[in-house]
Amino acid sequence: MSQVTTIQIQKDTRDRLREIGHKGETYDKLIRRLMKAAREIEFYADLDRIVDKEEFVPLDEV
Repeated sequence: MSQVTTIQIQKDTRDRLREIGHKGETYDKLIRRLMKAAREIEFYADLDRIVDKEEFVPLDEV
């Protein structure tokens, strides 16, 4: 069984979370969804950085 904890956030932060949450979604699931989205955004930003700065060899030349 996973442990549960309490985190303190400002009321306006809680209200903003409520606005983007889905009906019936717990704060835990909402925060996990947001963390996943943040990781995906970071991943694609890394890909863009690599494409912009690195030199690539076409596969048919490998």
